[in-house]
Parts: sequence; structure tokens; C-alpha cells
Amino acid sequence: MIRTVLSVLWPKWTLFLCILLFVAYKWLTSTYDSFKKKNVKHEKPKLFFGNYGGLILRQESLYDLVKRFYLKFKDYKYYGLYEMCNPVLIIASPAIIKQVAVKDFEYFLNHRVILDAEDEPLIGNSLVALKDQLWKDMRGTLSHAFTGSKMRQMFQLVDECSHNASTFLKSEAKGKGPIEMELKDLFTRFTYDVIATCAFGIQVNSLLEKDNQFYHMARKATTFSGTAAIKFFLITNFRKMMKFFKVKLFDKKFSKYFYSLVLDTMQERATKGIIRPDMIHLLMEARRGALQAYDIGKSDIDEGFAIVQESSVGQNMVNHIWTEDELVAQCFGFFAAGFEMSSVLMCFCAHELMENPDVQQKLIEEIDQVRERLENRSLTYEILQGMQYMDMVISETLRKWPPTAATNRVCNKPYVIGNEEGEGVKLYPGDLISIPIAGLHHDPAYFPNPDKFDPERFSPENKNQIDPFTYLPFGIGPRNCIGSRLALMETKAIIFHLLSEFTFEASPRSRIPVVSKKGSFQLRAKGGFWINFKPRK
Repeated sequence: MIRTVLSVLWPKWTLFLCILLFVAYKWLTSTYDSFKKKNVKHEKPKLFFGNYGGLILRQESLYDLVKRFYLKFKDYKYYGLYEMCNPVLIIASPAIIKQVAVKDFEYFLNHRVILDAEDEPLIGNSLVALKDQLWKDMRGTLSHAFTGSKMRQMFQLVDECSHNASTFLKSEAKGKGPIEMELKDLFTRFTYDVIATCAFGIQVNSLLEKDNQFYHMARKATTFSGTAAIKFFLITNFRKMMKFFKVKLFDKKFSKYFYSLVLDTMQERATKGIIRPDMIHLLMEARRGALQAYDIGKSDIDEGFAIVQESSVGQNMVNHIWTEDELVAQCFGFFAAGFEMSSVLMCFCAHELMENPDVQQKLIEEIDQVRERLENRSLTYEILQGMQYMDMVISETLRKWPPTAATNRVCNKPYVIGNEEGEGVKLYPGDLISIPIAGLHHDPAYFPNPDKFDPERFSPENKNQIDPFTYLPFGIGPRNCIGSRLALMETKAIIFHLLSEFTFEASPRSRIPVVSKKGSFQLRAKGGFWINFKPRK
């Protein structure tokens, strides 16, 4: 009986399975002729992986993938890549990069958003994820936090954190000689402390207090591993299903902590009249300024602050009232993005100094000259900014190891990217373009012998010879990294303090040369960053 039933049903199930597999195949490959139709050079994609098989199968990093494809197609002004099923037009020509990211910015206003405000409010409401007019308004507001004058005010906070880190290492090395340290852990803790004080007005020392609450919560926000990594994958790839089951990337405990951190601090400062040169103070100033300058009543703004613009009839109009979600998200975005870029820059900078002792010695000489001029006075923002060789070293680190391998834009109006032959590629709203920063930085036509660490590329007489739009460590155009000045300031400060007390030397676990970690979307070093800190005195 059972055999009879199976003999009847089996052909039907086989047919159904074949149809299902055929539909899945057609769906997965439905976009794989996009670049062929547009006559754009590309590498033939593989089923499911597209051109990202090496990254997904952990055979190369995103940093190496971007470089590899750029160098393969370097004779073309643009080429195509498939991120699994998604076609992405890669812009390799500096002239076209300038055109789309600066001159015609209004056609490419937004970044691709992986998580929107419904998926995760802390990420979806942050500056990097905001779109169109909302982004313009918030960018204009937050830009005031990163001017030269604001950096000058924040420098004392950064310098104090740098001094604390140096003091900790001196105490660890006392009577022991050289001490071996893993740089990523060291600089991650330092950067958390900087952001804690510069953004939230919290003073912590994560090197001494290894498991303080802020550090513990910060790790949750910036380390996607284990369950968090699975949730992130599911939310980004099966968004509708995750929304149905109300799955969030961050649990309620973390969200409650972060909201309280920002909103309670605002309330306390407003009540007690506390003023600190940090991001929360900036947001409070923006709200107060809108109320006072335009005589907006408290009833008009129950939460957040207003962005005000002048109407066509000359009257002041409230353009947007920022909610608590949007306010808190700016602090979160500043925190999450700022920590990663800065700590990666510090790690590669220290490693390159260890690997290139001649460069390290020259930088130490400049540091010693500055310390001699200072005598017993504290380092200042102006003096740090005036350190020429320090700036050259940091610039070359960003050239060789850009924290972001590529940056993207989404087309929001029909557009044609042309070439010298008068032909062009038509783009439509929703189409994605990408700028291969790591590729440009390793193009021997722009940077001879690109794998060599050579700060002289950025000497006063050489840096003006660098072709425009080939050096883009912090992105390009109006949507470049808003926190680049802070990242540079804190990196220079910590390197200054560490080299004042130590030299960086190879340890038994140092990897020379350093290579990027395979399978990583973020810039990471294979085997970590291990060096010896040898006391100078």
C-alpha cells in the first residue's frame, strides 16, 4: 500500500522540487545580465555569491577584494561587481568620482541603508542612515561639533585620556622592561574612553577598570559576533520576516541604557546648568537656539529640538522637530562609527612605526623637540596640529590602510555616467554606485610602490602633487566622514604620548608584514596587532 502511494506521489514531488529549484535559480540570477546589457566590463558572477565568493568563503577580506578588482579593471573608468545578487557600478575614474560625489551630489544624495529606523532606531535614525532633507538638516546641525574651535575645546579631554593610557602602560612596564600588548584591545579601550568623555560627559578609564558598565555596553554596540552576528544577518537579509517576529538587533536592556545615558544627562545638565564641550551640549545648544532665536514656544516642541528655516514669505518656519529617537541615535552613531575608524587607524599606525624604525625614530625626534619647547607645560591642540612629520605619518597610514575600503551612494534621479567615447551608462533611482578607496590608494599610477610605507608622499613639497580625488581616506563630498577631525586628533594625541615614553618594537607574536584578516568586512589584521612597548627611560 505504502509503495503504491509513494509510486504515485514521487513523480509529483520530483516535479515540484525541480520547479522550485528552477524558480530559485532564475530569481538568484535575474540580475546577472545587468552589466552585459549596459556594456559595462565585469567579471562573470557565480551563483549566489556573485563576485563576493572569496569574501563570503573567507578567502580574502573586503579590503583585498576591493583592491583586486580595482587593479584588474584599472584601465577602465568604471566596471561592475555583483554583491551576491546586487549589481554595483564601481567608479574608478577620479574625474567621474568628482562629478558624482561633488558636482552632481543631488543625484547621489544618500548612502545605502542596511538597517532603517523600523529595523533598529539607534542605527536607522543616525546621521549615516538619514536621507534627503532629514540628513541635510542634521548634518548642518552636527557639523558645528567638529569645527576647529570645537576640537580645540575637546582637546583637553582627549589629551587627558591619552595621558591616562600612557600612565597605565608605564605602571605595567615598571621594573619589567618591554611589555607585550595587543594593540586592538589597547586602542579600543582608549577610544571608548575618549568617546565616553567627548560625547557623553562620562569619565572612565577602561584600562584600569576592565569591565566598567560603559565599556561592557560599548562592546555590545560595536562587536557583532555570536548571537548578535546571526541577528544582524537575519535582519539585513530577511527584513520582513524579522519585522513580523519583532526581532531587534539590540536588546531592551541595551537600548534602555543608551537612551537613559543621553536623555538623563541632558535633563541633569539643564537642571544644574552644567556645560561641557561635548556632543550632548551641542544638541542642547541647537534646541535652545531654535527656541530663543525664533520664539518657538515650549508647546511647539515637546521633545527634541527644531530645525528652523525661513519660508518664501519671509517668515520663520519649523522645518523639522527632532524626536528623542533621532537625538539619541546621533550620539549612538557618533559613538559606533567613531570608535571603529579611530582604533583601526591607531593600530595600523603603531604597527607601521614598529615595522619601519627609521620612520619611528624621525617621529620621536619631532616629539622630543616639541616636549623640549613645552618644558613642563601641557600639550595643546595648536602645537599638535603644527607637528608636520606626525601629520605625514598619519596621512600615509590612512593611504595604505584606509579604515573604509569603499564608500557607496544610491542614485535618486535618472543619471548618465559618460566616458570619453561619448557613450554612457544609464542609472535609475535605486541603482548603487561605489567608490573603491582601497583600490585608488594602491594604484601605482597615483602612488608609486604603493605597498611601501612612505610618509614622504605627504611632505609639503610632495602632497600638492597628489592627483585630486585619488586620496579619500574619509570619503568624499558632502557625505564624507563628519568626525574625521576628531579621529585625527585623538590618533595624533595617543601616538604622541606613547612615543614620549616608549619605542614600538616587534614581539614574538608580531606579524611582519601585517596582512588583512580573510573573511572580514572591516579592516582587521590577521593574528592581531602584537608589539612590545619598550620604555625609553
